[in-house]
Amino acid sequence: MKKIINVGMLGIGNIGRGTYQALEMNRQKISETTGFDIEIVKILNRHPDKDRGIYIPKEKYTTDPMEILTDPEIDIVVELIGGIEPATEYMATALANGKSVVTANKAAIAANGKRLAALAQENHVLLRFEAAVAGGIPILTSLTTALLSNRFTEVHGILNGTTNYILTQMGEYGKDYAEVLKDAQAKGFAEADPTADVGGFDAANKLSILISTIFGTDAAPEDIPTQGITSVGKEDIAFANGSGYRIKLLASAREMGGKIYGGVEPALVPVTHPLASVSNEFNAVFVRGNAVDDLMFYGRGAGPLPTGSAVLGDVIGVARKLEKDSAYDIVPQLRYDSGLTFVGEGANKYYIRMMVVEKPGVLGKITTIFGRHGISIESVQQKAPYEVNGEIVAPLIFIVFKVEKNVLLGALDEIYKEDVIKSIDNIMRVAE
Repeated sequence: MKKIINVGMLGIGNIGRGTYQALEMNRQKISETTGFDIEIVKILNRHPDKDRGIYIPKEKYTTDPMEILTDPEIDIVVELIGGIEPATEYMATALANGKSVVTANKAAIAANGKRLAALAQENHVLLRFEAAVAGGIPILTSLTTALLSNRFTEVHGILNGTTNYILTQMGEYGKDYAEVLKDAQAKGFAEADPTADVGGFDAANKLSILISTIFGTDAAPEDIPTQGITSVGKEDIAFANGSGYRIKLLASAREMGGKIYGGVEPALVPVTHPLASVSNEFNAVFVRGNAVDDLMFYGRGAGPLPTGSAVLGDVIGVARKLEKDSAYDIVPQLRYDSGLTFVGEGANKYYIRMMVVEKPGVLGKITTIFGRHGISIESVQQKAPYEVNGEIVAPLIFIVFKVEKNVLLGALDEIYKEDVIKSIDNIMRVAE
């Protein structure tokens, strides 16, 4: 008789529904491949009469989370309610009760991963969170299993489908930001309140988890320099398209000299880089290892079934260990013990777009100030001047060589004080 692994699930929203569906779709294949059966026996559902678009026997529902968190018959708790609290406390309670935990909750893992990983260690159970980063893409599992023999030096990710969809539509069809955002909301790619996505905060949570997994150090989301895409305009898109770049919201981290540098910001990515071709709601993660060299993982970063597939993959991985009575990580996937320090963005090439008064000597003033701050200019481009309120103005676009962001901002602050500068409209990293 096959062993049955009992699962309790907290939440039956989109991802919960996708997880349940993925299990029902592939139940026979999973059983034949693993040699055991997985049963979702209880589901926390605060509104059991709400139509979830999928048949689930009502006797599986409970409105009391403790019926799942303390049930001795439940082996694995799957947390899918989202948000930092009460999700963190639910997961902590499950771990303290000797239950392994699987979650898709990037916010809770980024904020409280250190505490939850310690609880898993103390109670000799497992904490898994593949679906928290890039949906259905198995990046964390790959990094901690097949690629464990590598020392990784950098990671770059397109980790938010909403922003990638918006930037793709702006770049390929010339639409403006507000128009595409409205379209993304209508198609379900963007939330009614898109701040977490377009502000870069969702990607910062995911980068925090990647930094801990890859580099073994702590980078709290609030400590990661983060800039969203709301400042990206048609002028920036036009420059990128005409200069061999695509604009992407990049979450990046790299190791140099015992320190970790990183951040989340819109960046000009050369069309020759694999990440430049990642379009619409798709995600991708690019890593560089000292043995495998460059690898890119690509796929759907969101959606009920892709994310549910990742959740279920973690459940199966935990169940395999439970079946062998070995459900314990000697070294947890989340690590904070490498001795490396996260220090912020570091030096990068940058793109700057500003509006200036069209008159002789303006460019000289700007380049002189850049020079005083030790900033070298790679290229400068002036667009056709036009009249605004009786004054002739012109857009200027600079690409500057590698410089620390605070140094660049200091120079731009001085430049802005010149009476010939009308506005500094955008600053973006130039990826290499």
